[in-house]
Amino acid sequence: MSVIVPAYNAAATLADTLDALSRQTVDAGRVEVIVVDDGSTDATAAVAAARGAMVVRQENQGPAAARNAGALRATGDILVFTDADCTPFPDFLAQLTRPFDDPAVSGVQGAYRTRQTGLVARFAQLEFEDRYRFAAKFPCLDLVATYAAAFRREVFVAQGGFDTSFPVADNEDTEFSYRLCRAGHRLVFAPRAMTWHRHPASLPGYLRIKARRAYWRLAACRAHPQKMLRDGYTPGLLRIQTALAGLCGLGIALWPFAASGGALALAAGLALVASSAPFTRLAARRDAPVAVVAPGIVCARAFAFALGGGLAVLSRLTGRTFCGKKAGGRTCG
Repeated sequence: MSVIVPAYNAAATLADTLDALSRQTVDAGRVEVIVVDDGSTDATAAVAAARGAMVVRQENQGPAAARNAGALRATGDILVFTDADCTPFPDFLAQLTRPFDDPAVSGVQGAYRTRQTGLVARFAQLEFEDRYRFAAKFPCLDLVATYAAAFRREVFVAQGGFDTSFPVADNEDTEFSYRLCRAGHRLVFAPRAMTWHRHPASLPGYLRIKARRAYWRLAACRAHPQKMLRDGYTPGLLRIQTALAGLCGLGIALWPFAASGGALALAAGLALVASSAPFTRLAARRDAPVAVVAPGIVCARAFAFALGGGLAVLSRLTGRTFCGKKAGGRTCG
């Protein structure tokens, strides 16, 4: 198997990723590790080379292009993707590739865990676990996310790899997964294939990511419009919450001109707060302090999703890109 790690200015975290990959329970002779240095300006390539990884260098083109470049150099029958800020569990590769014993399986999704103690990161971890439970209800996944992903190489190549028109690490894996599902491939969840991850530690950082997710999710849906209203990754309640946040914002904007705007904002806002109850109950069972902040973060998340969706629509109308790359980093807004 081939493990591909795209890396952009990842010297601070890449060593942990590669060290964890070197301690896997599978036979090391079966594993090649490829780090694609996506135009880094730090010591990413040197860190990778020092740990024996194959290093592929390219000008900064984004993770989709980097993963495709790694796949082109790979020789394994199974392509595993993880990120340079992930630290896989010792049995990560064994658990992630085990479902391929079934010849009908084309792709496998693993799971995040976190050791962070902050409330925002713990909220984000609970959110992922809630998504995993939702996705497990479906016989075929709609998303194999690249922090813990594996595909049969022949399938990956036949489908053309990731769409490089996605310039940032956002929803290029969603679009690829949608494409695989449309072609009839079966994607499954391997919950024991776990990797540690550093979730956003601050609320502003978390909300920026959510706005970006919504922006690029709509881009992924352009070629797959049937996924706009329903897929096997996003619970319907999240779509309702996003719509309520949009209506609340619209009401606030209309309020100075019409009293009905205030009524709309109040009604939508109250409904949004009430809609946070299911996740708050989940948090109360799993992590009581997170339950205290959950209603506020759920509402803020809905507004971030609405903002990202609104920017996506505006981008479509004007031809401008609002969530993309800029010099020195990646941004949304």
